[in-house]
Amino acid sequence: MSATIDEQIKDIEDQIKRTQKNKSTEHHIGLLKAKVAKLRRKKLDSEIASRSVSGFGFDVKKAGDGTVVLIGFPSTGKSTLISNITSKESKVGAYAFTTTTAIPGILFHRGTQIQIIDLPGIIENASRGRGRGKEILAVARSADMILILLDPYNVDSFYEKTLHELKNVAIRPGKTEPDIKIKKKERGGIALSTLAKLSHMSEKTFCGILRAYKILNAMVTVRSDPTMDELIDVLEGNRVYPKRLVVVNKIDLIKSKQKNRIIKKFPDAILISSLTGENLNILKDAIINKLELIQIYLKKQREKTDFNEPLIVKKNSTIKDVCNKIHRSFVKQFRYAVVSGSSAKHTNQRVGLDHVIQEGDVITIIVKKF
Repeated sequence: MSATIDEQIKDIEDQIKRTQKNKSTEHHIGLLKAKVAKLRRKKLDSEIASRSVSGFGFDVKKAGDGTVVLIGFPSTGKSTLISNITSKESKVGAYAFTTTTAIPGILFHRGTQIQIIDLPGIIENASRGRGRGKEILAVARSADMILILLDPYNVDSFYEKTLHELKNVAIRPGKTEPDIKIKKKERGGIALSTLAKLSHMSEKTFCGILRAYKILNAMVTVRSDPTMDELIDVLEGNRVYPKRLVVVNKIDLIKSKQKNRIIKKFPDAILISSLTGENLNILKDAIINKLELIQIYLKKQREKTDFNEPLIVKKNSTIKDVCNKIHRSFVKQFRYAVVSGSSAKHTNQRVGLDHVIQEGDVITIIVKKF
C-alpha cells in the first residue's frame, strides 16, 4: 500500500514539475497539490496506525511553562547543550547517535520553568521511519517550540533537510496558521469573502481547491493571503505551528569569516558553543522571549496579592487558560473572575472565561460554593 502511494505521489509531483507555472495552469497545479497532500495524509495515517509512536524512551509527559524540543542531525551537540542549560545531565560523547531516547530536562530562567527535550539525532528520511524517525518527530509535534540545532560546517544543508523532515509530518515551525474560516452550509455554493488581496492564486483556484476537499457549499472568510500550500494545510487540519529558534553550535571551532557568513545567511540565528558556554545566557533569554511568556499574579479573596510568586502563562491566554493551569476543575466550578491591570477597563473588573489577560494582571478566580 505504502509503495503504491509513494508511486502516486511521485507521479503527481513529476507532473507539477513538468507543468509550466502561469495563470492558465495555476488552477491545475492547485488541484494536483491537493491530491499530493491527501495522499501524504493517507500514507502518514496508515504508518502511524501500523506502529506505535510512543516506543521506549519517547513517551514524554509535558511539564513546566513551555516545552522546547531539540531537533538536529547527529553530532550537532544536543546532549552537551541540554546538560549545560538544564537540571538534567544528558549522556555526552564526541560521536554520532549518543542519545538513543528522549531525555527531558528543566531550564530555570527568569522565573520560568521550561521543559527542554533532547531527542536522538534525525537523519534523512526520518519522516519515513528511518532511524526511529517516526518516534522522534511524533514528540516534536506536541512541542511549543522547535529548536533546530545546526553544525557550523553544514548549516545550509542540515537546516533545509530538517525543515523537510518536519514538513513531511505536518509540522510548520515558525509559521503562522493562515486566517481562514470555513462555515459549511446546506446549499448555495461557495461564498468567498477575502479581506486581503489574494496574490498567490485566483479566487477560481481557491474555490477549486476547496471543492477538491468536497467543500461545495460554505461561507469562507479569508483574512490573510495564503499560498496554495498554506490553504491545503488549513484544509488538511492536522498541521501544527510551533515557534522556531535556529541555533548554530560549536562556533568555538570556526573562524570569524565563517561566523559572518552564517550570520548573513541566518540573521535571526543564535550562535553558541555548548562546550565553552559562549552565548548560552543569550540563548536562554531567546527561548523565553520566543515562547512569549508573561507573568500574572493570583489573589485570593480578601487577601493581599503575592507578587513574589507569579504564574507564568502564554501571551494571549484567557481566564479559561489560567483556570486550567491552576486545576481543571476550576472551569466547571467557575462563576467569574476579578481582574486588575492592563487588560481590565477598570480596577477589579468582573470578566468571564474568554477574557484575554496581559502581563502583570492581578486575578481572583471566584468559583461556585458547594
